[in-house]
Formats: sequence, structure tokens, C-alpha cells
Amino acid sequence: MITNANGTSEKELSDSLIQVPDSVNVTTQSATTIERLTEDDYIRAAEELGVEVAAIKAVVLIEAGHKLNGFHAPRVPLINFDLSMFTKAATRRGIKLNKFKKTHSVVFTRPNKKAYGSYQEAQHARLTSAMTIDSIAAIEGTFWGMFQIGGFNWEKCGAESHFDFVDRMSRSESDQLELFVKFIQTNKLEKYLKKKDWSSFARIYNGPSYKQRNYHKRMAAAYRKFSK
Repeated sequence: MITNANGTSEKELSDSLIQVPDSVNVTTQSATTIERLTEDDYIRAAEELGVEVAAIKAVVLIEAGHKLNGFHAPRVPLINFDLSMFTKAATRRGIKLNKFKKTHSVVFTRPNKKAYGSYQEAQHARLTSAMTIDSIAAIEGTFWGMFQIGGFNWEKCGAESHFDFVDRMSRSESDQLELFVKFIQTNKLEKYLKKKDWSSFARIYNGPSYKQRNYHKRMAAAYRKFSK
């Protein structure tokens, strides 16, 4: 019987697959190339949402950076492991994290670029370690891919499970784009992209603290850049 870190049984958890199946292990896939988005991919997604390509690229630029890249390496998606989100997810699942602070210290410290060679390697080290505490909480406590969608949104992206969400995030940028399109449709955010209402979009997409990080202003500037 599968149990979580607190010994909760499979019967007590509707989503109790605590160990990630090998098929969705984000750090051990053997693919050697990254399937990058093409302009046609952007055009198809824009047409599906009824928005401009520049609006979608503006989101990517702010979420993933100027390279518009969704991957750190083949089958290794760009991520942002968020300790506060992981802690909240673990708490919801009845997991007491204090007892893991010594055995899983990498999870609870800031990303150590020196130790791992890059920020992304350090973040993936944290995620890998967090997965061994509770994989569902780890997935939900991480922001994934070129659109930095929180793992807790897996269902809103049309994924069948937490692990299907991770698997699709790890396949290609095209898969990441499909998940984004579904997320936008589920949350009815395309209307804000159409109007270029970046404040309303960022308030929902990035959360109530969007103003503190100027998401709305940065997206507006990015849109202007891509719409020239």
C-alpha cells in the first residue's frame, strides 16, 4: 500500500501516488534535443485564443526570460520551486515538514548556484529532494515551463493528473503551449489578452502581488516590443 510521509494510506488519499513514475521523472529522460516552438505554433495558439501572437510572447518573455525558452535541458523543463507554495501544499496534505529539515536541507535553503552550477540545476535539486518527501506537494509547489504555471493548476490545464501535467511539461514547448492555452480558456483570461488589459490579466495570472513586481507594466512593454 502506498503511503505519504506521514503514513497516510492509499485509501485515505484520492491522489496518493507519492512516488513519481519513471515515465515522468523530469531529470532522467534520455532525449537529446529540445523541441522548440515555431512561429506557426504561436500563430495557431493565438488563433485558438483569438489574441495576437505578440500578447502570448509577452507572457513568455516575462515568465521565462528573453530567450523565450521552456527548457533548461532536453526533457528538463524550466522550473521555479517555491518553498512557500510547497509548504502550503504539504500542510494541506497533513505533512509536517519540520522533521525533514535536516535530512532534506536542500529543499529548505535558497538555490545554491555555486554548488550545482546554475540556478536551474539548483532548483531541480530542490524539486528532486522535495519529491522524496511528497511528490504531489512538490509538483504543486513548483512553477513549470515557459509560462511558469503552478503545478496546483494541473486540472485547469486539461491534464489527467499531477503526473500527466509534469510529463507534458517535460515533453516539448508545444506541449507547454497547449497547457497554457487550456489554462487561459479555463480561466477565461483571453478577454484580457485581447484588450491588452495587462493589470486584470496579471492580477489573475500572477496573483494579487502582481503590482509589487510590476508584472502588468513589464508585460505591456513586452507586448509593445513584439507588436512592432
